[in-house]
Amino acid sequence: MTRAILARAVFACAVVAVSVYLTVTATPRLGLDLRGGTQIVLETKNTSTTKADAEATDRTVEVLRRRIDALGVTEPTITRSGENRIIVELPGVQDPAEAAAVIGRTAQLTVRPVLGHAEDATAPSPPPPSPPSDPPSSTPSDPASEVTLTDDSGVPLRLGPPALTGEGIADAAASFDATSGLGWFVTVDFRGSGEKAWETVTGRAACSPAGDPTRRVAIVLDQEIVSAPQVGEDVRCDVGIVGGSTQITGSFSKAEANDLALLVKAGALPVPVETVEQRTVGPTLGAAAIRASAEAAVIGVALTVGFLLLVYRLSGLVAAVALAGYGALSYGALTALGATLTLPGLAGFVLAIGMAIDGCVLIFERSREEVSRGLPAAVSGGFRHALSAIADSNVTTLLAAGLLFFLASGPVRGFGVTLSIGVLASMVSALLFTRVLMEVLVALPWVRRHPAWTGLAGPGRVQRWITGRNLDLMRRRKVFLAGSAVLVVVALAGIGLRGLNLGVEFTGGRLMEYTTASPIAIGDARQAVADAGFPRAVVVESGDSDVSVRTERISDDEEQRIRNALTEASGGAVERIRDEQIGPSLGSELRTKALIGLAVALVAQAAYLALRFRWTFAVSSVVAMLHDVLIVVGLFAWLGKSLDGVFLAALLTVIGYSVNDSVVIFDRVRERWRGANRATPFANVANEAVLQTVPRTVNTGLGALFILTALAVLGGDSLTDFAIALLAGVLVGTASSALTATPLAVVLENRWPGRVRGTAKSPVRVGNGAVV
Repeated sequence: MTRAILARAVFACAVVAVSVYLTVTATPRLGLDLRGGTQIVLETKNTSTTKADAEATDRTVEVLRRRIDALGVTEPTITRSGENRIIVELPGVQDPAEAAAVIGRTAQLTVRPVLGHAEDATAPSPPPPSPPSDPPSSTPSDPASEVTLTDDSGVPLRLGPPALTGEGIADAAASFDATSGLGWFVTVDFRGSGEKAWETVTGRAACSPAGDPTRRVAIVLDQEIVSAPQVGEDVRCDVGIVGGSTQITGSFSKAEANDLALLVKAGALPVPVETVEQRTVGPTLGAAAIRASAEAAVIGVALTVGFLLLVYRLSGLVAAVALAGYGALSYGALTALGATLTLPGLAGFVLAIGMAIDGCVLIFERSREEVSRGLPAAVSGGFRHALSAIADSNVTTLLAAGLLFFLASGPVRGFGVTLSIGVLASMVSALLFTRVLMEVLVALPWVRRHPAWTGLAGPGRVQRWITGRNLDLMRRRKVFLAGSAVLVVVALAGIGLRGLNLGVEFTGGRLMEYTTASPIAIGDARQAVADAGFPRAVVVESGDSDVSVRTERISDDEEQRIRNALTEASGGAVERIRDEQIGPSLGSELRTKALIGLAVALVAQAAYLALRFRWTFAVSSVVAMLHDVLIVVGLFAWLGKSLDGVFLAALLTVIGYSVNDSVVIFDRVRERWRGANRATPFANVANEAVLQTVPRTVNTGLGALFILTALAVLGGDSLTDFAIALLAGVLVGTASSALTATPLAVVLENRWPGRVRGTAKSPVRVGNGAVV
């Protein structure tokens, strides 16, 4: 064993050891769609005095963190997204209404002098309070000189500008006093300039006669008077209440007093916030998705490994071990980077295990072509010839993933992270793990005496079948292109006639999913929801006893009406297992950013392919990819299935698979074109390249189909549509690379002939024995 092989082996062992350590010791961060809970997306808003920039949003995050910590939620996550978005994740919270009401309130606490009754415009007004000596903590945030609000008895009062804000408050606590009849009340302690401001405003009010409304001081929370007490007769004029504390009374219940104390103590939000998205997922739904994905992974991977062993024998065993290393590396990287594993990410992770065999299959097929030079040389040559195809296909995918991360948002951005990690891990698996294992394998004396057991001793069954028929696919290129055009027309007809059933992620609205104790006919469910006052709601079955209801944005009370109607119609208990609310602006933003991200990614991929190959190859690859996307979208339009975030993740995977497949074929075209005689027609070169890559295409496609079929059958309702989209995408993408992209490249090259970089070399023997 040479030093180079030994060094690679040591490095591979180190990478595997670290990956296994991370896999065993680190706990993955699961998204709320897998562990259950509530996610709330808040958007900060500008005021007349404060801009909702990144600094103001960061201050808002800190206030929210203090509030949520006081609520006692286990492992909450509060992060800023962009300049003015805040993502709040509350694991285990299944009733988000109360939590959202507490954390989302602006809690703009102010203390204002009462200028008189609103209808008494001529009433004398006390002089405005003197500004506090320490303005930073008590400068009022509301510049209005006067507001009119109604007190707890229904009397409208004219209020002066704020004397202090919640920033001058040190503490607040709920207390109960049964002896004085106050019941539950909130004690507020002031600090710094807030204490002085309180003395000033109460001292000014004490100068008015008893019973006069101007002797009152109003405590205002979110433009609502929560208390407007009279200043006691024992308080002296221009002296005020000394001691730095007061009480807020208002016939509070225990819960109301505690919530108010929490808001006041946590502090006022620097800027108002608006809830633009809210998702709630029951823990049972997430557990079912994890279980279904695990079952699909076990069965799908077992089928894939069995297939590799059947086709490649000992080399297939090497691929299986390398795939295990890939799984440990990608999973360890996800946990080490703190990436959140969501439902689309989990399904994509399972799928990537099957797609990772592509690099191994490429190497094995190229090694078969070199076997006449001996096993060690064949393996070395296989890696050398497969390197460019593996590198180019992965670089194009990484370009798309990186651009999606920087330009898109929401699930599209998260998909970019997961995709990048998977691509890098697959490259390490193919070029390091597989190489080290194959070099060790072919160095064994027994293997050298029995080369047939490696599975690389000669062409496989598929290649021998193709060679025996001397197929000329490119001669029928117009037929294939016409067939592709027909499929696109059918897809566009589905989109035009049936329309796209966009999910709430893209349209805004509210999506609720319920599980019933006993099955309910979908017609009865639709009638019940319509009778509840929602005739335009979209009601569909989402399982044996699950019902999905999609409406425009509705309140929690309206949602309760729907649940009650379903309970009555089903004759049993109804549990809400999913609840998503998306604002129309957020849906529009996600849709726009996804389209921009995809457009830029396509341009970048086309530019890279044009640089590495020919512009004709780049155009053909992109057209074939758009062909695949349209067919998958058209299929979902004809089936009436929802186009949601999970579908978007599937569509992005189809795009990556389609481009990857085209790159592999064009890499072989480039290699053969450089070595062919200049008099050889490009159609002949392209035809030979397609035929030589068929074994790789078939074997890679079957490996992915095993995983996807397992997901479709065992993945449950949440993963079925994902698997269907990918099944269609893999089948169409596999065919389009050979029967759409390549024929189109032949047409373009005939119209605008060119030559890839490189000079003509000696004649090369092709798969069917002909020399070109």
